[in-house]
Amino acid sequence: MKIAVCIKRVPDMDVRFKIAASGTAVDEAGLKYDMSDFDGYAAEAALQVNEKGGGGEVTALCLGPDAVQETLRKALSMGIDKAVHLKCDAVPFDGWAIAQALAAQLGGGGYDLILFGRMSIDSSNQSVGPMVAELLGLPCVTAASRLDVSGGTGKAQRELEGASETVEFPLPAVVSIDEGVARPRYPSLKGIMAAKKKPLEVKPAQLGAVTVTVTTMELPPERNAGRIIGEGPDMVPELVRLLQTEAKVL
Repeated sequence: MKIAVCIKRVPDMDVRFKIAASGTAVDEAGLKYDMSDFDGYAAEAALQVNEKGGGGEVTALCLGPDAVQETLRKALSMGIDKAVHLKCDAVPFDGWAIAQALAAQLGGGGYDLILFGRMSIDSSNQSVGPMVAELLGLPCVTAASRLDVSGGTGKAQRELEGASETVEFPLPAVVSIDEGVARPRYPSLKGIMAAKKKPLEVKPAQLGAVTVTVTTMELPPERNAGRIIGEGPDMVPELVRLLQTEAKVL
């Protein structure tokens, strides 16, 4: 089976962010970058589908500046067969512009399955995958927590509030992957060495017109420090009073 996985390079979320001087972006000084968490689940899902199916080819695609090649090499070290870097100076916030660039590359590629992470953890728009499906005229399933493919048909499980649903769809199709499919595998030393020899093609990104931009970015206000009012059941009346008069949640 021929599978494409669209991944994104994002900053490590376990840091204290600063706003850049422009006021419209995060200050990148000192930040570490990696593959978006949900994209890692998608990469693992692609590898497992082909392993269960007896073989195939998985291609990773990533849009952005030259730095994204590090993220693509990580995907290759996980076991993905080849990579395509869609080069542009910066990744726009506009999901439609990104989707057009990805669709231009994916269209005509003969892919049986195109996978995305449910969302990128930096923008959380959850829009690019469905937009690509619309541009390519393919069925789309979002937020799949389980994925099985057999005989030209896919079956995905989606988690709902207090329930789950199972959907079937014909291939080719676009699926966005939620957590629950599997944790992404760690690259082995053998995989890291092999990744250096795997093909990584660089092409100019055919971005669509950018119509959505960030005009202002600001950090949330600092939370007030916590307060200990005492211990034991005797403190319950005071706690209730504070929740009513100060927090105003009762």
